[in-house]
Amino acid sequence: MAENSILFCFYSCYFTILSRLFVFFSLLVCCSHSANQLGPYNTFAVSSFSYPTTNVRPFDLRYIRVDLPEWFSSVSITVQSDVDLDSKSISKVPKSTLPLICIRDGSPPLPDVLKSSLIELGSFSNGSFQKIQNPQDVQCYPMQRNITVTLTNEQISPGVWYLGLFNGIGPTRSQSKMIIRRPSYSFSANISVEGCATSTMWGQYCNQTIDTFSCFLAYRNNPTEIVSGANLQTIQNVVSCKNFGSYCHGEGEPKVYALEVLGIAEQLKIVATNVSFTAAPATNSTGNASVANLFYFARHGAMPSMTLYDYSGDISRAPLIIRTPKVGRWFVTILPTNISKEVGGIQNTNMQVCYSITWQVLNCPVGKAGLNCSSEKYILQTVIRRDSTPFESYYLPLSGKVSPDSANFPLEPLSSNSSYSNEIDNSWTYFLLNIPRGAAGGNIHIRMTSDTKINYEIYARYGGLPSLDSWDYYYANRTRSSDSSMFFMSYNSTEEKIDFYILYVKEGTWTFGLRSSNTTINPSNDQTVMSVSVERCPKKCSSHGACKVALDASGLASYSFCSCDRTHGGFDCSVEFVSHQGHLWQSIALIGSNAAAILPAYWALRHKAFAEWVIFTSSGISSGLYHACDVGTWCVLSFGVLQFMDFWLSFMAVVSTFVYLTTVDEVFKRAIHTVVAIFTALMAITKATRSSNIILVVAIGALGLLIGWLVEFSTSLRSLSFSRGFCLNVPTR
Repeated sequence: MAENSILFCFYSCYFTILSRLFVFFSLLVCCSHSANQLGPYNTFAVSSFSYPTTNVRPFDLRYIRVDLPEWFSSVSITVQSDVDLDSKSISKVPKSTLPLICIRDGSPPLPDVLKSSLIELGSFSNGSFQKIQNPQDVQCYPMQRNITVTLTNEQISPGVWYLGLFNGIGPTRSQSKMIIRRPSYSFSANISVEGCATSTMWGQYCNQTIDTFSCFLAYRNNPTEIVSGANLQTIQNVVSCKNFGSYCHGEGEPKVYALEVLGIAEQLKIVATNVSFTAAPATNSTGNASVANLFYFARHGAMPSMTLYDYSGDISRAPLIIRTPKVGRWFVTILPTNISKEVGGIQNTNMQVCYSITWQVLNCPVGKAGLNCSSEKYILQTVIRRDSTPFESYYLPLSGKVSPDSANFPLEPLSSNSSYSNEIDNSWTYFLLNIPRGAAGGNIHIRMTSDTKINYEIYARYGGLPSLDSWDYYYANRTRSSDSSMFFMSYNSTEEKIDFYILYVKEGTWTFGLRSSNTTINPSNDQTVMSVSVERCPKKCSSHGACKVALDASGLASYSFCSCDRTHGGFDCSVEFVSHQGHLWQSIALIGSNAAAILPAYWALRHKAFAEWVIFTSSGISSGLYHACDVGTWCVLSFGVLQFMDFWLSFMAVVSTFVYLTTVDEVFKRAIHTVVAIFTALMAITKATRSSNIILVVAIGALGLLIGWLVEFSTSLRSLSFSRGFCLNVPTR
């Protein structure tokens, strides 16, 4: 296990060091060009990345990773391609074959599971981009000749984003194909990131001031003011902070605050206290102020607005309470409305509302979780598999209650006995695991087996504790799960077995909450075994393909995909396009059809056309060997060599037939054959499968036939002219 830990640390450190060096050198280059020169509105260049011109073949994919630091202000994306599609032609192209550009937060978009309904037929622009709320959200747009878009920190949150460029989506993308006649396209990209000079500024131009909640410790370990009726013996870590000053602003003047949630927390509470009213500095009016509304808009990772927010309400009426908040930066905008004051019976709107802010974070002791801290919480330790690809691992709980010798662990010794509310069917047990940097192209595999019916529901969430109201993925039973999600795949789950994957997971901390749906007070001998692992390819490509691992454009992240055989497709090669019997008959038909070369070869041999006999015989044999390799039967040589020989000799057989129809001398035929062999070899080695080759081969053969006829005709003319002159001067014997 020590060797596995060292290997895991090596992989993690490798990608972390690469990413840090990438950011460092980007900053160094940017600063060398514009040292001490801030852009307009106090912005500066954080990084810039250029992606060279790259060809995207049919059913191919390319990924570009974009790292956005906490202080970024905007990211500009410029993509140029040779795709020539207008709004009218886009609607006529099937979405499964449409060149696409997709964007996803945290992990690469997977083209094999994308649904056609996700594709926006409009252009990718600032106005078309919508807020991405969940890890499974993906936005896709048709590829265009020129794409220029600037996304601000008010639209997207800091962190890792992925751009995916595809030339076809759906389950047929991963299927191996003998001949692909769809066009390719090429593209180049440039991505630049701008940042704010100070952390207290925000917005695209860093011209909006943000007040960071400073923490003057008000009290600790005083749970009675946080959670009423909680078990005081289990709740220990409660931090409450407040500012001793007051914030004042007038009608319709928003004020933005920011605070950091550093770890997995049970509750975040923000309270407005000491609400009072005062006149603006320009006036000295007095009177009785009416009660104002202090509306709040809270959002995780980005600045909220009246249309984009996660939570909203009136903080003067009730505090803002966020249960199981996500880790990271939270933004809260407070907007006073309906401020008025009567002065001599006249309404005065030149008023300000003042208030103080107190915020509280509830954390449970080590090994505990939940709002009442009565649930068990375990950290899962990473164990690298031997002889595996990078980041393939399984996880075991750091606890002396289970054995570390197996990838599976029993749940009964780890499960919470009951919930605080004494509801026996509402007990939770939490498991935390970390997906290392650079492993976002992996898949979390969850398995649970039992001798009897499984009485657990599984809820997964990124960056926070899951609950019945907050989760990213879940599995309750065969009829209640996240099967509608593109990145959640369940395999043959029954009442005694749960088996599902979360595809292309996001880097960072994931929490799995196991809710016991039927916990009994009496102990039971039934044992439920669970396993948690990260795999590169789900189900090892279902034994119908090979698992491939590649790096994104920056080289900072790896991703995996299945390359399926001729009869299967899908992200895991589980979609069968041709049955086994159909594949058998198809193989026999493909290989046996080359027996048709026997007839022209026999005819050429009988007429002593030995050159044509060699070409027809070699073409039939090479075509049979090529199709045998293509269907997966046997490969006597590499696939590329067999494909070249098949197409080249087929081209030569067609052209030789045309040349044979001429009656010119063998000297001219050999010359025509030599020229034709060179041209057809170039055609077979470059783009052998393009449909235009059929026209080219027929044209070359017709040209050879025409040249042969012209040579024969010119020879006949010279012979006729010479014969006539000779007969006029020499008497016939």
